[in-house]
Amino acid sequence: MLFYAAEAEHNPIIPIWQEIVVGLVAFAILCFVLMKLVFPRMEETFRARVDAIEGGIKRAEEAQAEANRLLQQYKEQLAEARTEAARIRDEARADATGIREDILAKAREESDRIIAAGRDALQTERQTIVRQLRAEVGSLAVDLAGRIVGESLEEEARRRGTVERFLREIGDADAAGAAGRR
Repeated sequence: MLFYAAEAEHNPIIPIWQEIVVGLVAFAILCFVLMKLVFPRMEETFRARVDAIEGGIKRAEEAQAEANRLLQQYKEQLAEARTEAARIRDEARADATGIREDILAKAREESDRIIAAGRDALQTERQTIVRQLRAEVGSLAVDLAGRIVGESLEEEARRRGTVERFLREIGDADAAGAAGRR
């Protein structure tokens, strides 16, 4: 009961001084252990994280700067490529125009050559036909004239003169008719 008497005298609002001392010693030991072991490690971890974050930011900024530089370089190369492509396209158009003009000129020359060859061939053929017709007309004219006159016109000198004169008259008439048509 004595024990209960001492407890009865004690006020529960005021702590016991021995408990306060034990609490202060435990708190001091806890603070010492925290300050010597835990806080320095936490500080190292904090610094490492700050360095990692700052380093990461710095690396990210450098990477961003490099990416921007590469992007600018890419844009310049793209602009150069577009300029080069436009130049090549213009050269190709100019070359195509030149080639087309060359082909057209060659075609005109070939056409003119073919037309000239055709005209020459026609002229040669015409002359050949005219010669043949003159000889035939001359012979027919002499035969016809001999039948009309009733005598034979076979002498060569006479026949040539008559035929040549007849053909000259026909040629003069053709030339006058051709000049009138023009």
